[in-house]
Amino acid sequence: MGRRVALVTGGSRGIGAAIAHAVAASGVAVIVHYGSDHVAAAAVVDSTTAAGHLAAAVQADLSRPEGPEALMREFDSALDGLGLDRGLDILVNNAGVNRRGALERVTVEDFDRLVALNQRAPFFVTQHALPRMRDGGRIVNISSGSARYARPDVISYAMTKGAIEVFTRALAVDVGERGITVNAVAPAALDTDMNAHWLRGDDHARTTAASTTALRKLATPDDIAAVVAFLASDAAGAITGQVIDATNGNRL
Repeated sequence: MGRRVALVTGGSRGIGAAIAHAVAASGVAVIVHYGSDHVAAAAVVDSTTAAGHLAAAVQADLSRPEGPEALMREFDSALDGLGLDRGLDILVNNAGVNRRGALERVTVEDFDRLVALNQRAPFFVTQHALPRMRDGGRIVNISSGSARYARPDVISYAMTKGAIEVFTRALAVDVGERGITVNAVAPAALDTDMNAHWLRGDDHARTTAASTTALRKLATPDDIAAVVAFLASDAAGAITGQVIDATNGNRL
């Protein structure tokens, strides 16, 4: 068997970039997907290759219906460029967007964008990826702690992440005969670009968010990446259909 290959959607920043680095560190060739920020994606690839690992970046707009199929065409081309056999071993559905706002503040445009990126895209990326995935592969979806506890301020976002957890369980049964495991990882608030508008630079917001966790601190992108890397490893071969809470014990 040749080198294992991973595809990380939304891999240019935040959790996605940390996941790309963590998976690459295990000797897996990583294809880093990005939506629009080529510079950030190139930086992830450069730092990965500088550490002696194999990586490439691919672009696709997953908010568009044709985005998932276009992504997988770019994925195939990236493998050709790296001189690797076509095939996929690890798929991390990380790309997504958040929108804070109570029910009465959410617009149709807000809602449709959340569903397109957080719910429709992972479904169809997976649909197009599965014919390429080798038996014994790993699929890891990024959910959110907000799918477990009531957060009226992110109600539409939480709905899409709840759908991801349903998808995770059903898909695990669907592909189990091929030895493919499917799991989800659920973070809480992290200091990433997605949360920068309310968390970054606001000590009160950070302290308040940390105070709701059992460990009294916010998890980091590297914390989440470590969990994903474990689920993508051989050591997690008996774990499937599960949602791993990685919130530092948020709202227990």
